[in-house]
Amino acid sequence: MSTSGSPPSSGRLGTGHILFLIVAAAAPLSAMVGTVPLAFAFGDGAGVPAAFLFAGVTLLCFSVGYAVSARRTGGSGGFYASVADGLGRPPAVAAGYVALLSYNCATVGLAGALGYFTHLVLAAHGLTVSWEWCAAVGLVLTAVLGYREIALSARVLALLMLGEIGVLAALDVAILARHGVHALPAASFSPHVAAGHGAGVSLMFAFVSFIGFESAALYGKEAKDPRRSVPRATYAAVVLIAGFYALTSWLAVGAVGSDRVREVAGKQMGDLFFVLGDDFLGKAGSTGLQILLCTSLFAATLALHSAANRYAQVLAEDGLLPAALAAEHPRHRSPHLASLAQSALTTVVVAGFAVAGLDPYADLTTSMLGLGTLGIVALQALAALSVLGLRLRGRGQGHWWRDTVAPLLGFAGLAASVWLVVGNFDMLTGSPSRVIAALPWLLPVVALGGLLYAARLRSARPARYRGLGLRHTAVPDLPPVVPSALSGDRHA
Repeated sequence: MSTSGSPPSSGRLGTGHILFLIVAAAAPLSAMVGTVPLAFAFGDGAGVPAAFLFAGVTLLCFSVGYAVSARRTGGSGGFYASVADGLGRPPAVAAGYVALLSYNCATVGLAGALGYFTHLVLAAHGLTVSWEWCAAVGLVLTAVLGYREIALSARVLALLMLGEIGVLAALDVAILARHGVHALPAASFSPHVAAGHGAGVSLMFAFVSFIGFESAALYGKEAKDPRRSVPRATYAAVVLIAGFYALTSWLAVGAVGSDRVREVAGKQMGDLFFVLGDDFLGKAGSTGLQILLCTSLFAATLALHSAANRYAQVLAEDGLLPAALAAEHPRHRSPHLASLAQSALTTVVVAGFAVAGLDPYADLTTSMLGLGTLGIVALQALAALSVLGLRLRGRGQGHWWRDTVAPLLGFAGLAASVWLVVGNFDMLTGSPSRVIAALPWLLPVVALGGLLYAARLRSARPARYRGLGLRHTAVPDLPPVVPSALSGDRHA
């Protein structure tokens, strides 16, 4: 029996469904193949596993505070609802528009990556299909699944997640079987390596590899028991992702050698894990990694597409976007019009890059995914700050750990991550272009536009202004569901 005090929900999503949605957004296999070699090469080499562990602990602290917001908002509305509750309406409007931009950019970037890598994998096996057609097929499948009920997408993502996590787990076991305890070198967690030269770059890549884990707070309307399942799914996602990233990268260090991993990763880059797969799992294992990389990118595209159209629905419900985008399908209970609009936008942007003859990875993926990543990390920091705002405005429970210390630690780590991403944006995107280097300025411009629009609403349409965020924050102050190990309360 629920003790949350929330009304019965007709939603179809349980904790497991939401967990698959948010782990899919983080794309574990894509992160291992695309991000970890960069962290090895340009970061602190063998110290990368410690960076993942540090990022996981920081984001777990963030999650403790974010659960306070999820509990108060009924687990829906994402960053928009969280910021409205803790910092007020004008920052919430800014956060809502930045979230819409960031999730759409990330979705577009992943669609480009899906087309690019699927084209390469097919070419490696003798099939010539252009990246445009590969991306088109992925976008059609995303549009069909995004239009229908979210539970269907969750089931599809569950199957894809089991595949990509399974092949990485097989690689982990094979490395352990060959090298034994030597596959887990103590050097990775020694202070002089973990905090050595390049540690900041490693931390940047570690934090950006978690992108999408906070999206649980967008599915409250479709969850069976949102005030329990949303926080639990968020905690589980952080622990699962951090543990998996840290262990797999640690074993990769052991397989290559802690003294050689920086040099080898610098030479092999994106081929590093395929070479390891070929060595430890045979040709079939390497082929499996290639195929599952494509399914991982599709899963991430679908998950972020679902998050983006739910932001559009939330903003439309409050009159910040055209009202039609708030519509809910009578049978699927999905934001079907927002999904169609998001699919159309992604298609137009991807087609624009294709018509211009730009590279799908070097131009499309790196720029769009880089901008989306920066925006989402900045919003995570703002959401942590909003929990502190609840405390200052007297709306929290006053608990020293979950209302103050945990969100403060999360904010500090995320703010540092924003600084690192901005300072190393050219490395994150892999492009020396001045145009791409200037993309981060879009985020404060959009945020300023949101603040100005909120100010205009306050003076011109005060009734509508007072209703902003209200549907998500008009809930009683109830203690959040926090695992006792994190709550700081032995009797939680």
